[in-house]
Amino acid sequence: MHVQSNYRLDSNNTLALASTAQSLVCIDHLDLIPELQTLVNRYESYRILGGGSNVVLAPVLPGLLIKMQNRGIRLLKQTESECIVEAEAGENWHQFVQHCVRNNWLGLENLALIPGTVGAAPVQNIGAYGVELQQFVHQVQVWDFHQACWCYFTAQQCEFAYRDSLFKRAPTGRYLIAAVQFKLCTPKAWQPILRYPDLLNHPMLQKEVDASAIFDAVIAVRQHKLPDPNQLANAGSFFKNPVVPKTLYEQIYARYPAVVAYEQADQMKLAAGWLIEQAGWKGKRLGPVGMHSRQALVLVNYGGASATDVHRLVQQVQSDVYAMFGVHLEQEPILMG
Repeated sequence: MHVQSNYRLDSNNTLALASTAQSLVCIDHLDLIPELQTLVNRYESYRILGGGSNVVLAPVLPGLLIKMQNRGIRLLKQTESECIVEAEAGENWHQFVQHCVRNNWLGLENLALIPGTVGAAPVQNIGAYGVELQQFVHQVQVWDFHQACWCYFTAQQCEFAYRDSLFKRAPTGRYLIAAVQFKLCTPKAWQPILRYPDLLNHPMLQKEVDASAIFDAVIAVRQHKLPDPNQLANAGSFFKNPVVPKTLYEQIYARYPAVVAYEQADQMKLAAGWLIEQAGWKGKRLGPVGMHSRQALVLVNYGGASATDVHRLVQQVQSDVYAMFGVHLEQEPILMG
């Protein structure tokens, strides 16, 4: 394994924040991971980076940064109704979803065009358009640096929650996700998930609906609503949709009947983008950063921003939303460094 010193990460995070890793090692094969145990023991701290699409990087990352670049997709088992597909951590998430749809391994099509890697997806329990990753996880292969051994977590053992998981809550660097196995459907057992209006009313989905059509429609919706990180630096949806008691929702509804919300058992999930827009932040800038003009939930870097600029904007948006609605917005991307 080759360790690189003072490695620039500006192009390795979709927010394009200026950042330098004091030491970087890239892992491109599973066989290297046990050897990595010896390497990390030489450093006071270490971190793991996937596609850099859900992080806010500090100007300097001390210690060792591990970048997962191992690739591989395998069909492990298939019956008439389901299949088990394994993807290694370094696989691009969107390209993996596309590969599954083309091979009639179905279920992930609603998660098209989400940036990042397969290995990072369980950490955040990514979700979109009525689907969450946890619905399809069969097993996650993990290297446990504390125990210096391989572990295999079932979906239940991953302790998934809304944009959360065991891996996100664990001490920094304990678990390195090496590969993920997914339990997907065959065409015989597949059912479309079209609960969200953006899909239910989409022109592409008004006639015959198959997984490929949903995949294409999701891409079209996301491209219309969200800026391309390659053209305008961003980390996608920056705040979680807050889940609040029904009593608070009713108070908000009494003042703002147009509030966008979704019922969840005995609670209500509010649309964070709507809250931010009502607080006046849609399209508004604070120095080199701001909330996007088409989707208020997306924080963008117009150029030259640092983690400090991001933090300043986040605090201001949170403060204004809380003052207006009594709701605290939680940042979704992970602060690293």
